[in-house]
Amino acid sequence: MTRKAVVLLSGGLDSSTTAAIAKHEDGYEVTALSFRYGQRHTIELEQAQKIANHFGLKHFVVDVNISQWGGSALTDESIDVPTSGTEDGVIPPTYVPGRNTVFISIGLSLAEAIDAEALYLGINAVDYSGYPDCRPEYLEAFQNLADLATKAGLEGRGAKLKAPLVLMTKVDIVKKALELGVPIDQTWSCYQGGTEPCGVCDSCRIRDKALIEAGRPDLASRYAQEHLGQQ
Repeated sequence: MTRKAVVLLSGGLDSSTTAAIAKHEDGYEVTALSFRYGQRHTIELEQAQKIANHFGLKHFVVDVNISQWGGSALTDESIDVPTSGTEDGVIPPTYVPGRNTVFISIGLSLAEAIDAEALYLGINAVDYSGYPDCRPEYLEAFQNLADLATKAGLEGRGAKLKAPLVLMTKVDIVKKALELGVPIDQTWSCYQGGTEPCGVCDSCRIRDKALIEAGRPDLASRYAQEHLGQQ
């Protein structure tokens, strides 16, 4: 019997690596799920499709426009994307209110509809930007809710939330991506809109630093490559 899983695929490095783990390490038939939620960096959806094509995944894109009420630098053009780095203990303006809760809920709906036994998430609690919905305790609580809230859960066959990267460093994620053949150059992690990564937003900084430390500066943003001699 085919074992199925759903992967929330943003088109970024983490979610793409998670998709590769689900397919190549854990042996699932993977369905990818992406969201058009009003993000300024819609280019990530184009990259998500490329990643899905690369791994031969069925791919759904769902419209759920949570940008209508703003509240985040990723969905509200009046809020600047920070470029000064992260600050310990401070949730940055790139946090999108309720985003993971909405996405996981829809992911569980898809998982139940296709009888998938797992829902994979690319969240990370180590080298991350301070988001409250990227923590292991959040996932544990959501798993309890999922088991109570779905028919499949009540029958003991509900999808299990899996976050294989949650306690990995960004460098280790890069190494895992390289190991599993993730086309890193086709992933998109930048918070800004545009046609190439800005290299200065929090996400770019974390990604570029990891790529350089993992010995692949050639995959870092142009900004990082141009400033390597100054770092």
